[in-house]
Amino acid sequence: MEQLIAIIEKGQPFFNAIARNKYLKAIRDGFISVIPIIIFSSIFCLVASVPNIWGFYWPDDINNALWKCYNYSMGILAIACAATTAKHFADAQNRDLPKNNQINFISCMCAAIIGFLLLSSDTIATDAASGFNTTYLGSKGLLTAFIAAFVTGIIYKFFIKRNITVKMPEQVPPNISQTFKDIIPFSVCITVFWVFDIAFRAAFGFCFAQGVIQVFQPLFTAADGYIGLAVIYGAMSLFWFVGVHGPSIVEPAIAAALVANMTDNLAAFQAGQHASAVLTQGAQYFVVCMGGTGATLVLVFMFCFLAKSQEMRAVGKAAIVPVCFAVNEPLLFAAPIVLNPVFFVPFVFAPIANIWILKIFIDFLGMNGFMYTLPWTVPGPIGTIMGLGFQPLAFVMLALILVVDFVLYYPFFRAYDAQKCAEEAEISQEELAAKNTEKAAKLNDAFQGKADAKSVAAGAAAEAVKADSPAASAAPAAETTTASDLNGKRVLVLCQGGGTSGLLANALAKAAKERGINLETAAEAYGNHVDMLPDFDLVVLAPQAASYLADLQKDCERVGNKCVACRGKQYIELSQNGDKSLAFVSEQLSK
Repeated sequence: MEQLIAIIEKGQPFFNAIARNKYLKAIRDGFISVIPIIIFSSIFCLVASVPNIWGFYWPDDINNALWKCYNYSMGILAIACAATTAKHFADAQNRDLPKNNQINFISCMCAAIIGFLLLSSDTIATDAASGFNTTYLGSKGLLTAFIAAFVTGIIYKFFIKRNITVKMPEQVPPNISQTFKDIIPFSVCITVFWVFDIAFRAAFGFCFAQGVIQVFQPLFTAADGYIGLAVIYGAMSLFWFVGVHGPSIVEPAIAAALVANMTDNLAAFQAGQHASAVLTQGAQYFVVCMGGTGATLVLVFMFCFLAKSQEMRAVGKAAIVPVCFAVNEPLLFAAPIVLNPVFFVPFVFAPIANIWILKIFIDFLGMNGFMYTLPWTVPGPIGTIMGLGFQPLAFVMLALILVVDFVLYYPFFRAYDAQKCAEEAEISQEELAAKNTEKAAKLNDAFQGKADAKSVAAGAAAEAVKADSPAASAAPAAETTTASDLNGKRVLVLCQGGGTSGLLANALAKAAKERGINLETAAEAYGNHVDMLPDFDLVVLAPQAASYLADLQKDCERVGNKCVACRGKQYIELSQNGDKSLAFVSEQLSK
């Protein structure tokens, strides 16, 4: 097993390169930016549809009002995604351009929207009114939206990089000059899309968006099979296990299918047909990643209530709340699960077992697939029941998944528990109890933003207190220096989804407050940081986002601030210890 993990680790640079690919990142970040649309529209979808299960139907005027809000948000999802993907792709392109010659991302977003509409929609004209055909403006048009965004970004970079623009005299105000600078790349973009659309329709008789769906439909069908699902979600867990954020690599390839399949399921259900698609966003959020990547929900309860090891119980008690809300990094790095050979098999295969169980219930028992989307932080069991529309079979399936996950994890959990107990047998009970009580308190306080610098001082700070009097007398001076270095500073912590970053941001904020230090902290998802950078002095990358350090350095160089990436155990330690986290930030700012 260790040899297998070593082989996989050798490929980590390659996996990191894939995760940093600007096209995949633009898809991922652009898609994340429109998730509020998906979640918001699903609320109206739930309110309109779920009561039908119990035989209640809204009056026509109320029903139409509910579906209008859904259709006017989810129905134009691809338009919004074309704009957000173009924005993030333009940000990535700007890293390779001089600071004084950048792509105007707003102009780029507008061009991408127009280009997408040309490729995806037909004009509808009657005697009474005219408008757009909306068939491919929603989830069915996502792939075309990505293509439109990339073509737009490439064209803009070609002209901006070579200064092929309309140049105005120096006396012209910058905002007016920028408008004229965008005219040539904007015009070329629209012309390219317009000519291509005319040629494509003349050759095939339908729009480009329809052609894209026809080309990729066999891949979507294959991905929805047992082997396809196993490859997708096995790879996601495998990447995470070796420390590379798996969703960053896998999700961009399936993002369009996740949403399109969910929309198709809802349409089939409303038409009285079987909603048969398995590969959906709800399935990934709540079945595959029940308790986070690796389906660790049952594992954290084992740590908390079944472990004989005091250290494992301490980790379980501290991590149980965040894991229930799909933030499982405290467990992954504190246990640890990542790069721990003991947990390799269940961590990779539990998600596969879960999605296969869902597919069996859909294919053989007639259960409808996921039709509704909820925020990814909704606890897995609740999200499963609600996302499946409260079907009776959903309750049976949920119970079976929990049992299967327990069976898969339990033997490996017991082996690791025995290993930790043997290690703890060599330490005195008093020392062990104190150590694990402190560890649990630190993890819990850090996650909830209650970290107290005076009560959680450990490690280097504790060693300083234990040292001789000259070193001890130097501690107040060092503390004063840290305070003076950090006063008025701002620190931004980034992770993949905006959840794990809160661990360190909260610990820093609380520790600074206890010391009377004026330090401002914020937590955000990587990809949403570009416009925020000028407001911060230091940016810290959480472990799962560490592969983006090279790109972040380019972003920070443009605005003149600093950045650093943390390793897994280091990040958890900093989140636990207020003194160390403040010292870490002070050290990075002084470099």
